[in-house]
Amino acid sequence: MRPQTLEHYVGQSHLLGEGKALRRALEQGSLHSMIFWGPPGTGKTTLARMLANLCDAHFITLSAVLAGVKDIRAAVEQAQQYQSMGQATVLFVDEVHRFNKSQQDAFLPHVESGTVTFIGATTENPSFELNNALLSRARVYVLKSLGHDELRLVIEHALHDERGLAATGLTIDDEALAILVDAADGDARRALNLLEIAADLSESHISLEVIKEVVAGGVRRFDKGGEAFYDQISALHKSVRGSDPDATLYWFARMLDGGCDPLYLARRIVRMASEDIGNADPRALQLSLNAWDVQERLGSPEGELAMAQALVYLASVPKSNAVYTAFKAAMKDVQELGSLEVPLHLRNAPTKLMKQLDYGRDYRYAHDEPEGYAAGEQYFPDGMSARQYYHPVDRGLELKIRERLTHLRQLDARYRGDK
Repeated sequence: MRPQTLEHYVGQSHLLGEGKALRRALEQGSLHSMIFWGPPGTGKTTLARMLANLCDAHFITLSAVLAGVKDIRAAVEQAQQYQSMGQATVLFVDEVHRFNKSQQDAFLPHVESGTVTFIGATTENPSFELNNALLSRARVYVLKSLGHDELRLVIEHALHDERGLAATGLTIDDEALAILVDAADGDARRALNLLEIAADLSESHISLEVIKEVVAGGVRRFDKGGEAFYDQISALHKSVRGSDPDATLYWFARMLDGGCDPLYLARRIVRMASEDIGNADPRALQLSLNAWDVQERLGSPEGELAMAQALVYLASVPKSNAVYTAFKAAMKDVQELGSLEVPLHLRNAPTKLMKQLDYGRDYRYAHDEPEGYAAGEQYFPDGMSARQYYHPVDRGLELKIRERLTHLRQLDARYRGDK
């Protein structure tokens, strides 16, 4: 059912609509190296084949999962033969992100010389997975998952086309079709595979019962360690930071449904509690640790429910990244200022020699001072001006912390004025 012409190609209107850059390239037979980046089943291979056909170019395909440098050399030699006969070659590499740096570099001289027009397909972010040298020689086109209406067209076309299931005379009702479309999850290849299985189990009509049986147990798109994985954990974290408990629960459920390790999520939840809530509500960290503990002790589903409880709490309480920001600023100073000595008055003096060397001399014991605070005392290294890394926000418990620290700074100022 692979489309042969633009008229039968479904989806990617942002690239193939009238006047769009890739549409013009196809219509004009203009070959240039490119990367197709998008989820599975969105038409990356089909577009590459269509481009080669429209440009009357020889088409060579390699799979980065199976091919090596030897296969690349063989493909280039074949392209050179066609070049000597005046015909261009499109070298299509599926899953190109699986090639290592040296394998990707092997394409460069042949792309430069015009021996091949390189087209790579990837489900992963090219910025992270492809060499800059290869990226600079190819234009990246982003393909999107197919929408419900587009998937319906794919399925209906397969049912009525002679290359598909037209000879079987199979029909399908709207409810069964809707379930099939949902199960395909934006992937045309998955839609056709599910349709084919359902057709094998049916005689004249694809029933709702058959479709439910075929799609049972399917999970949404989620590639552990891949682009979808990092996009979804980012969405979860930002939903918490944005104080949206409902979106937080949605992304949490999406990741669990996709097979994400619950313990990974437990670790990330603890990170969120420190980074985005901090001292605005210190209970968030304890609740997150408790949820992690429940997951380790009881597993699923009790642990997942405890994590959901923690996430909803994190999303609902006041936010502060003041400690996170302060810690980064302090680390930056430590890395830039070197190993500054601890001031003598802050050092311990457990021996007679240390006391003779003035260790601990003039140290003011805070508990003996008014309000339990040694106003004006200096705790930074000598030669380093005092810093203020921590700026509490005016939300949650940090509002009280902010008021307390403001009062202590006023005591410092009064002490210096008295001196």
